[in-house]
Amino acid sequence: MIQPVKLLSVATAVPPHCIEQRDAAAAAHRGFAARFADFERLARVFESSGIRRRYAVRPLDWYFEKLGWPERSAAYLDGAVELFVDAASRALHAAGIGADAVDTVVTVSSTCIATPSLEARAAGRMGFRADIDRVPVFGLGCAGGVSGLSIASRLARSRPGSVVLMVAVELCTLAFRLDELTKANIVATALFGDGAGACVLRSSDTGIADVEMGGEHMWPDTLDIMGWAVDPQGFGVIFDRAIPPFAEERMAPAVAGILGRAGLGLADIDRFACHPGGTKVVVALERALGLVQGSLDVARAVLAEYGNMSAPTVLFVLERLIQAGLPPRTLLTALGPGFTASCVSLKRAA
Repeated sequence: MIQPVKLLSVATAVPPHCIEQRDAAAAAHRGFAARFADFERLARVFESSGIRRRYAVRPLDWYFEKLGWPERSAAYLDGAVELFVDAASRALHAAGIGADAVDTVVTVSSTCIATPSLEARAAGRMGFRADIDRVPVFGLGCAGGVSGLSIASRLARSRPGSVVLMVAVELCTLAFRLDELTKANIVATALFGDGAGACVLRSSDTGIADVEMGGEHMWPDTLDIMGWAVDPQGFGVIFDRAIPPFAEERMAPAVAGILGRAGLGLADIDRFACHPGGTKVVVALERALGLVQGSLDVARAVLAEYGNMSAPTVLFVLERLIQAGLPPRTLLTALGPGFTASCVSLKRAA
């Protein structure tokens, strides 16, 4: 009999610089108010976002320097490797597994480009074996934490007994742009934070939960809803203000379809662990999934304390749910560029 893939641990990490939302708002006013006529109206997002603080790889004043690809890339390579090592080490320690026992590492990141990829740069410090399999994943954005967990679970299932480490690292603050006088950029400066999350999985008979299933739904003709625009200064954020109503209208049928392929339905889910893209998105998800308003309280709490860190954020939510005690079945969900909904179902271990 094939053993189920078990989630053995989840751990998270943030960089050293804490940015209070009031300080971010003041900095944005200093950088944009005199040059952007609509700034004062848009600046309300700093208060309505539900975010109290965030963490960044660089202090706030650094973002006022003249920054292009070289400066942003250097900050990414430095900060992302540190976060990779921190989150991965915590997850392996929690699982009681040494880094030399890891057979495959899945690295999810979409906020800069690293070649060699992050796990190769961190390998010496981590103590990975020379024959480790490396699976770097780019371009999934906010859906990356859920999709990365799904990818890692399939790899663990394909080699029973092997240890798979999944690490999601995003430095979203590197997309803060003083040269971009756009609504999307102002919203990004109010929402984005940096962080990392890691999971350890193995096909075995012990663990926190079984990774029951995973799946995605990609809507056609939606490439302009979310993503990056690339120019000589770095990544520029693409946000469509229609994301909350889009989620409210289309998320439930997509999730039902994903679950249906595994013989499950929405009624089978005891708890939703949703990526909190923003306060309005959280409200839209509660409405879409037929939840009592306020049900996604953990998602709101993570958003308030860390902001939107893209891919790792849902792992911060999952970590808190595990600490509180998982119900029989939990569904992780996230929306990302594509435009895509990603889901993973976790069944509490007996």
